[in-house]
Amino acid sequence: MLKRGVGIVLAAALAIAPLPTFRAAQAFAAEGISFTEVGGYAEGAYAEFTTGLSAKGYNAYVKKSSQADSAYVKLDNEFIRVYPDYIRVDAVGLEAGDYVIKIVPVYGGTEKPSEAAATAALSVYSHDRTGFAWVDGTASGAYNEDGTLKSNAVVVYVTEETKDTVSATVSGTVCSGVQNILTAYKKAKTNAAPLDIRIIGNITDPAVLDKGDLLVDGVLAGLTIEGIGEDATANGWGIRIKGSSNVEVRNLGIMNVNSGEGDNIGLQQNNNHVWVHNCDFFYGHAGSDADQVKGDGALDTKTSTFITHSYNHFYDNGKCNLQGMKSEKETNYITYHHNWYDHSDSRHPRIRTCSVHSYNNYFDGNAKYGVGVTMGASAFVENNYFRNCKYPVLSSGQGSDKVTGGTFSGETGGIVKTFNNYIEGAKAFVTYQDNNTEFDAYAVSSADEQVPSSVKTLSGGTAYNNFDTSSIMYSYTAQSPEDAKAAVVARAGRVNGGDFKYDFSGKTYQQKDGNGVMQTVTADEYYHVDDELKALVVNYKTT
Repeated sequence: MLKRGVGIVLAAALAIAPLPTFRAAQAFAAEGISFTEVGGYAEGAYAEFTTGLSAKGYNAYVKKSSQADSAYVKLDNEFIRVYPDYIRVDAVGLEAGDYVIKIVPVYGGTEKPSEAAATAALSVYSHDRTGFAWVDGTASGAYNEDGTLKSNAVVVYVTEETKDTVSATVSGTVCSGVQNILTAYKKAKTNAAPLDIRIIGNITDPAVLDKGDLLVDGVLAGLTIEGIGEDATANGWGIRIKGSSNVEVRNLGIMNVNSGEGDNIGLQQNNNHVWVHNCDFFYGHAGSDADQVKGDGALDTKTSTFITHSYNHFYDNGKCNLQGMKSEKETNYITYHHNWYDHSDSRHPRIRTCSVHSYNNYFDGNAKYGVGVTMGASAFVENNYFRNCKYPVLSSGQGSDKVTGGTFSGETGGIVKTFNNYIEGAKAFVTYQDNNTEFDAYAVSSADEQVPSSVKTLSGGTAYNNFDTSSIMYSYTAQSPEDAKAAVVARAGRVNGGDFKYDFSGKTYQQKDGNGVMQTVTADEYYHVDDELKALVVNYKTT
């Protein structure tokens, strides 16, 4: 269902900009400022309020709850957005702690403190900066590791109204339009300040894109692309990253992508230290191939290393995470953790050659398979929660994959090491201990147990490289599968789960079985397009 529409961003000078006129049915509270919903989230906080005041605008401030009032810091005007029934302000770039947001009405360009209102303390927690993206570098982009914005960062606010005119100075040159700003960063290389692109509301295609994508090419100065609040959406365009380092993409909904590449977000080649997290992935436009009816890849990664994908929510995507092309190396290291594969079909991820750590993900009703390995890949799959995932793990050319007739275009196999996963409702899962030839995975009794070199794939004869017990591995603490599921449901995707939620519970569909006979199936078994969800995605718009 749709939770909310997208707000209107107040223009730059709120102190003098008039508030819009509201119809009677949308009237605010009779008098004063009344907070209707407040809260803290990962390195941010928000307050929603109504008001019957005749103020022409509002200023917003934030401080730690333990600080004196003199510590209040004014928030940028762009953080204040007017919706039909309320006004919302967000504060981002907050380190963990308790904060207070204060709203002050403005009359004729002058604040009126006597009519101001402040929230109670709002608890803010840190993002989970764990995984390969922080080995020998960082992927925090324009932010410090404590979640605060770097002092020299350039901040660009992008709205539907300003997407083509927003400007920034890059190495002394003024650039207009979000794509042109990014292009200038390629020329500047490291001789530019970190860049924070803040997306506000539902953004359709900017006038300048690269084959339908916002292209991040050769950006090395530190880049964050982030959505503000619950409804920041890239609607119709994808994000393509190549030749870049220290890049973060967060808190975005991506839908209806119709670019040349077709991926919602794609890491194309020669990237390192990239972090994609807390995003909502929806259907894209159908591609030309039979397996692209839901769009192409949701979040694909190719010839890139030191990558972390975490706390993302995948809504019935057909192909979630292609991990690698045919020119990969085992030194391409990627982490997937705390992602919600919500009735998505396959590629969670599909791995070629690379070394992948998958932990604490929630596989929730997946009609085809979970993790797939080919071409000598090594994957450590631990403490995940598999609920009605048809085949939790597949290795090309052996075990359950062989029984199904083959899933991976005849490629050779890879080795999956598994530990302490919860598996419920799978059609098959065969360990090496069950069958030392036709196995899906090698199960260990402790996370630090190595896979013997004598254990090899049936197709290709490759062994597990034990990357996860080598010096390249990072420090982390895996939750139990049950705790991970709870954490994922609570925190995956955009702030508060985003403005667009869809529940597959109880839904049934008609689908042909292997013999061509039509049958009634649940969402856990259904792998075609959900027509209701598709219609909601296609028609998503501002209000």
